[in-house]
Amino acid sequence: MNSLLYSAPLAGIIGLAFAGYLVLYILKLDAGSERMKAIASAIQEGAMAYLNRQYRTVAVIAVILAILLALAISVEIAIGFILGAVLSAAAGYLGMSISVRSNVRCANAAKEGLQKALSVAFRGGAVTGISVASLALLGVSGLFIAFGGDVEAVEKIIGFGFGASLISLFARVGGGIYTKAADVGTDLVGKVEAGIPEDDPRNPGVIADNVGDNVGDCAGMAADLFETYVVTVLGAMLIGVTVLSVFPNAVAYPLVLGAAAIFASIIGIFFVKLGKSGNIMGAMYKGAIVAGGISAILFYIITQVMMDGNIGLFISALVGLGVTAAMIMITDYYTSLSHSPVKEIANASVTGPGTNIITGLSVGLRSTALPVLVISAGVLISYYVMGGATDPILGLYGIAIAAAAMLSVTGIIISIDSYGPITDNAGGIAEMAEMPKEVRDITDPLDAVGNTTKAVTKGYAIGSAALGALALYAAYSSEVNRLLAEQELPPLLLVLSDPLVLIGLFIGGMIPFLFASFLMGAVGRAASTIVSEIRRQFKEIPGIMEGKAKPDYGRCVDIVTIAAQKEMVVPGLLAVLSPVFVGYIFGPIALGGLLIGVIISGLLLALMMTTGGAAWDNAKKYIESGNLGGKRLPDGRPNPTHAAAVVGDTVGDPTKDTAGPAINPLIKVMNIVAILIAALIL
Repeated sequence: MNSLLYSAPLAGIIGLAFAGYLVLYILKLDAGSERMKAIASAIQEGAMAYLNRQYRTVAVIAVILAILLALAISVEIAIGFILGAVLSAAAGYLGMSISVRSNVRCANAAKEGLQKALSVAFRGGAVTGISVASLALLGVSGLFIAFGGDVEAVEKIIGFGFGASLISLFARVGGGIYTKAADVGTDLVGKVEAGIPEDDPRNPGVIADNVGDNVGDCAGMAADLFETYVVTVLGAMLIGVTVLSVFPNAVAYPLVLGAAAIFASIIGIFFVKLGKSGNIMGAMYKGAIVAGGISAILFYIITQVMMDGNIGLFISALVGLGVTAAMIMITDYYTSLSHSPVKEIANASVTGPGTNIITGLSVGLRSTALPVLVISAGVLISYYVMGGATDPILGLYGIAIAAAAMLSVTGIIISIDSYGPITDNAGGIAEMAEMPKEVRDITDPLDAVGNTTKAVTKGYAIGSAALGALALYAAYSSEVNRLLAEQELPPLLLVLSDPLVLIGLFIGGMIPFLFASFLMGAVGRAASTIVSEIRRQFKEIPGIMEGKAKPDYGRCVDIVTIAAQKEMVVPGLLAVLSPVFVGYIFGPIALGGLLIGVIISGLLLALMMTTGGAAWDNAKKYIESGNLGGKRLPDGRPNPTHAAAVVGDTVGDPTKDTAGPAINPLIKVMNIVAILIAALIL
């Protein structure tokens, strides 16, 4: 066992210690007035109530699956499964816990200026980012070492990936349904029907809406990228087993790369500072660039020490960092207020909601092209620099290392993402607490950038999921071929003329659409319940609109929480059971086709929904910032252009925050289940 392997759990421990330091920094800050604290407390209680109920629901499913895994496969797989589920849940819980405490401190820090508020929001988000990367690396490396650090140990930790995938799926699905049902329902009645501002304390759904920002974009993203990190590293380790004769450290190499990137991400966090231009997004990109640059230097050193300086592996690792940078830039282009796609949707709003929606769909569909070309280029380069033309297994290992390198910088990327819900909540608290206009002048631009950061990190998550899923598919293929060789049977080959392959491809291509349909319908149904409740309160509680009576915020929180828990079960079962049914009924060839189909259609659909939805959202924000007439006409009447943009945003909300992001864990759950059942279907 290479001694550098121990740097992985050590980096995880140091990362968690650094996250603890950031927590202490945040909690020592002033939380503001009593009214601010009361509002923040209501958001905290709602967020924790939701997460506790979600984890209780998932725990029942997890226990049943753990028993089945222990009986059908092995006790070690079941232990890994439980540990993966627990650490994934812990990552989301820890991140959201500090997020709902950073929001009020960010609002209060806005009194001291933009730099102070940015620092509070970003460091609050960094708790989530560093915790996710550290827990993921600590879990995989610690379990690998505990199981012996050999070839058999790699197969035993597959259960860890499944446990992380299960929590990620339900966190994304349940959190996505909650956040968008609350957001859509609150906006439809508050902004469209009642004509009151966003985050107005008179709106009964306003607390549920602010809770949703945390359970979806903080806890959901944390669990999502925890799982992506785990299964991508696991895929690289599984493929590494097949190239040990060429690279004796092939299994440990991706773990040590992850350790280096955690240290680089910690350093990068300290570089997130406003420059003379006051560019908020530029400040965060500065931190990401520093983290990426330091990672590249450390990757070169590690490759020299562990892999005999193989230039192909180093280039593959650089490809992963390059794909990360390209995905961030492309998503920023399609979703930022300063670029033409968002302005195109905003201009289309002048002629009504119909043209807004048509243009938004056009932008979303168009946004799939460049990311796919970038990912394809990354796959080709990493495959061929590792000699894939003559040795396909080495080429696949190169792709897996590119994916692992891309996920290695998860710490800094999630920090950028988790900044978003903190600033969104900070703006809401400032509005509800009736803080001075000068405070909103600070929180509003922070919030506007937060929409872009959330979109950018979703693009990164989807791109990394695609590369990670390719590594997992290669691991599935390798596992099946190993088992077939033991039985002296021919290897797994996917030939398009084989009807079993076509069946698998068609079913796999269909599943992301069916899955997204379930989630979009769930948001619609849950939002309808919130709309009815808000209308009821406006009608039955006199004095709400005059500010003389307090709405029943808790009732709205309860309604959406119950709806989200009920609606998340069927999509979750679809992800877990689809590969089982296809594998048992049609065999490993059809299952291979299923995995390829879900990767391709899932990647495209997720990109279209998340990027298009974010562009719709920012088109509305572009108008609200004073363009195209702003919110109201000179005579005080609502601006029809803004009303059309609100409709587009309402359509885009569940696509960008519910269905699109949830396709990531769908893809990886299906791949990891396929690896688990490979021995059972042959």
